[in-house]
Amino acid sequence: MVEKLDMATPDLVNQNVEKIAALFPNCITETAEGKAIDFDLLKQELNHDIVEGTKERYRLEWPGKKEAIVTANLPTSKTLRPVREDSVDFDTTENLYIEGDNLEVLKLLQESYLGEIKMIYIDPPYNTGKDFVYKDNFTQDSTEFKEESGQIDEEGNRLVVNPETNGRYHSDWLTMMYPRLKLARNLLKDEGVIFISIDDNEVHNLRKVCDEVFGGENFLGNVCVINNFKGRSDDKYIARASEHLLIFKKDDFQTNGVPIPEEYLKEYNLSDDNGKYRLLGLRKRGSNSKREDRPNMFYPFYYHKESNSISLEKTHKDCTEIYPKLSDNSDGCWRWGKPTAMERLNELDIKFISSRSEYDVYQKDYLDKNGKTRRVTPKSFWMGSEFSSDSGTRTYKSIMDKVAFTNPKSIDFIKYCLEQGSTNDDIVLDFFSGSASSAHAVMLLNAEDGGKRKHIMVQLPEKTEEKSEAFKAGYNNICEIGKERIRRAAKKIKEETKADIDYGFRVYRLDDSNMQDVYYRPQDYKQDTLEMFADNVKPDRTADDLLAQVMLDWGLSLSLKIEQETISGKQLFKVAGNSLFACFESGIDEAFAKEVAKQQPLRIVFKDNSFKDDTAKENVKQLLKQLSPETEMKVI
Repeated sequence: MVEKLDMATPDLVNQNVEKIAALFPNCITETAEGKAIDFDLLKQELNHDIVEGTKERYRLEWPGKKEAIVTANLPTSKTLRPVREDSVDFDTTENLYIEGDNLEVLKLLQESYLGEIKMIYIDPPYNTGKDFVYKDNFTQDSTEFKEESGQIDEEGNRLVVNPETNGRYHSDWLTMMYPRLKLARNLLKDEGVIFISIDDNEVHNLRKVCDEVFGGENFLGNVCVINNFKGRSDDKYIARASEHLLIFKKDDFQTNGVPIPEEYLKEYNLSDDNGKYRLLGLRKRGSNSKREDRPNMFYPFYYHKESNSISLEKTHKDCTEIYPKLSDNSDGCWRWGKPTAMERLNELDIKFISSRSEYDVYQKDYLDKNGKTRRVTPKSFWMGSEFSSDSGTRTYKSIMDKVAFTNPKSIDFIKYCLEQGSTNDDIVLDFFSGSASSAHAVMLLNAEDGGKRKHIMVQLPEKTEEKSEAFKAGYNNICEIGKERIRRAAKKIKEETKADIDYGFRVYRLDDSNMQDVYYRPQDYKQDTLEMFADNVKPDRTADDLLAQVMLDWGLSLSLKIEQETISGKQLFKVAGNSLFACFESGIDEAFAKEVAKQQPLRIVFKDNSFKDDTAKENVKQLLKQLSPETEMKVI
């Protein structure tokens, strides 16, 4: 490539900024206009005395933060439209796949799933300078403005490249993540937990944002995950072999732990009537192990060799007293206090230590407890071939063949998170779902442990490259890849395990509201234009579309079972038994109402123009009130 002349004079201000950055990198900040000098800090760097300036405070600030807060709180008039042809077992499955901008999807889920999600796993853009980020601006309604500013492409996607040369490089990424995390927190149960994969580029900022959104006291850990044993060959100084996994809880989360690693199982080489066990020294080791550190933990055990019995009282004259002694023979302490020791005496054993010519007390640590194999607390360092990027790629290719996808997450890695954060019928959400690795992992774990976990995948339909194998194979966007992966993974898991689990998923696509614009902004229309809106529902919308919006507006889960029935020649939708009835056909009359009332629905909804006139609507309402007093009737 021949370098082009820029035909402009040098930008001396930018050059000066770069010079100052070389000397005082801490004085460079980001503003709405790009990189800038923090003059208060620069003054301080050039002064021996404290320079009075902006009041100092401990918090994370960036240009766009207030906008991000507003963005999270603004309502949306969009809706989710069901796509039956892409779904599997639409009417009965409890799994969801949602196509669309995850910010607006998270807003739409606020009522139906408020406090209902047990676990969230996300793998957001890492902000490496090459990947895309969402750029949200809800204060501007003009499509032309968004296109000119690069916020959306011709298909309406709000993805933009965020290069390192961008003056708001970190700020744009933070502005994207902040509202999504705020909305995600609302969806978590009080016992819920979120796992976030990230690399070195933004882990420091993400930790601070999560401290603010979830509360620093709810930080559970920053796990180092070894995902590339060889290290990245293109790294200049340190070949990175790992990523981070930030974990935050909502409030009362309790970990399920993880299975005991294989290398630890061989330690359980002893057994008695209660099963296999290993011996753990009862004497405390490490910090706070001296008598003065925990004086209540210093007391004797009494061992009678002849009867091989141990107690806290001297039952025989020839009992041996055993105190916790440190290696230098000074007084130490036990791990258990006296009350615990009294309750669990049957779990203790005595061994003679020949090197010290004395007895010591050990705990029998059983492999199985309460009929279940015990689990352990996961460590802050995860390493193994199952966590590697290669593992994720191999698993993906084994079912998707040549339909390439960049760096799909390891299924075993996500399963390891699921084992800690979910059980039985919990709901798992991934709103950066990519190739749908999380859905694959949920199905596989359900097949292994008999769980009934439900998954919700959310993904923007990013276009695939026209030169890619995926595009050539007919996959025009990432959502098409994700849905096909779930189908193929489900087929493989079913064939290999024969497990009776939910292999289906219900597809929804984000779209504008089903209602005519005049329904929301009547002040924008004159009387002579209102006749065209005699039906307040857009002409291209189906009964399925309307039902989905009603379920969202009424705060009902989108995964509830949907049945269809014909009554008096009209199509009736029944959601979760009698929880919600919906009929959007015309000609609703008293005869129809009498038949419906026999099933005593809790709620029923019609279109406003389903009735001949207001009198007919009122008659149906009064009839339902008489025949089915618990039924709540509404119209759209």
